[in-house]
Amino acid sequence: MSKERSVLVSPDEKRPPGRSGRALLVWGLLVVAANLRPSLTAVGPLLDRVQADLGLTPAVAGLLSTLPLLAFAVISPLVPRLAARWGPERLLWGALMVLTLGIAIRWAPSAIGLFSGTVLIGAGIAVGNVLLPSLIKRDFPTRVGLLTSAYATVMGAVAAVASGVAVPMSQVVPGGWPTALGCWILPALAAVVLWLPQSRTARPAPRAIRGHRLPLGSALAWAVTAFMGLQSLGFYVVVTWLPQVFQDAGVSAAAAGWLLFVFQAVAVATSLAVPAALRWARDQRAVATVSSAVLLAGYLGLLAAPGWALLWSVVLGLGGGACLVLALAFLSLRAQDATVAGALSAMAQSIGYLLAAAGPVVFGLLHTITDGWQAPIIVMCAAAAGQVIVAMVAGRGTVPPADGRAPGRASSPAPDRAPSPGQ
Repeated sequence: MSKERSVLVSPDEKRPPGRSGRALLVWGLLVVAANLRPSLTAVGPLLDRVQADLGLTPAVAGLLSTLPLLAFAVISPLVPRLAARWGPERLLWGALMVLTLGIAIRWAPSAIGLFSGTVLIGAGIAVGNVLLPSLIKRDFPTRVGLLTSAYATVMGAVAAVASGVAVPMSQVVPGGWPTALGCWILPALAAVVLWLPQSRTARPAPRAIRGHRLPLGSALAWAVTAFMGLQSLGFYVVVTWLPQVFQDAGVSAAAAGWLLFVFQAVAVATSLAVPAALRWARDQRAVATVSSAVLLAGYLGLLAAPGWALLWSVVLGLGGGACLVLALAFLSLRAQDATVAGALSAMAQSIGYLLAAAGPVVFGLLHTITDGWQAPIIVMCAAAAGQVIVAMVAGRGTVPPADGRAPGRASSPAPDRAPSPGQ
């Protein structure tokens, strides 16, 4: 996950911070990570109330998950050039300001504030998604595995808590659901404050990063892109609509929020276990295929017996957590050098998130048309089945450079084994 982002920051501009500076930097990175998901995952458990208060159809409500994904798709490929112009520290601080502004605007109980704030939130998170692994690679090159696991755990854990407390909080705080969504401005402001010293001591902007052609002619690159898009589609459909599916099966709104917490908590635990398993595998085809099949089993179970809500939350968390780690790992494991990794990452995240963006809207639209959840869940079963097929291709091999050049002397084909935590 870190390798493909290393091109964003030039290693020759590294400055070794002192002990207190390194501690402040670590805390800053972790607090930033804590803000990359809760503003998104808190929406799903509250979606029925949002729909009722604002008069939104399910398809329109699905845009609350789709808009951030569209922002990811549009902004992610631009981040390297923006970081080259302004410096990654200043760019990340600006992104945190945009995120904070978006949460504040979304606090207003209106459709305009809700959707415009969501766009800004997606834009801020998109920059953080790209820059965080790069900054860890630059400033802690011997602790990449440890800090990557730490920030991924913090990100997932806070996202899970946001899902669990959304409904109870909306019932007790003044203002209801707008306040339950708006309260996440507090950790966002904390991140702005903690990151401010880094933005003031930012290094000179690295030399301009020239764009490289996307590997659009590579079947393997398309398989990696499809895997990224399909697993993202599944995650954002689940965090948006799973609470309502459970509520219609007889689960209370508060319990449905906690079941979404279970899904994400299991996904966090699984994502921590997968890297260790990958180090012992010759390639990733088997683990990617099995993980995708677990997701398919979860959707099939949800279709056949939606009342077994806790079981399907656990099953979907097991498959979803593993597939997220695999999707990120493929971006470096399938590339023969850092340049190809950057191009593959841009292709997978831009096109993949465009695919994922359709998921919540289509899911809600099918629910509206059919007045039930069977048809949308069948579509998710088909998507998971497609992911099983794609996994067999995406789990092995290397993507060649799109310009036909041979890798440089210092470059070598990427190993099929996952990197060790210290790499």
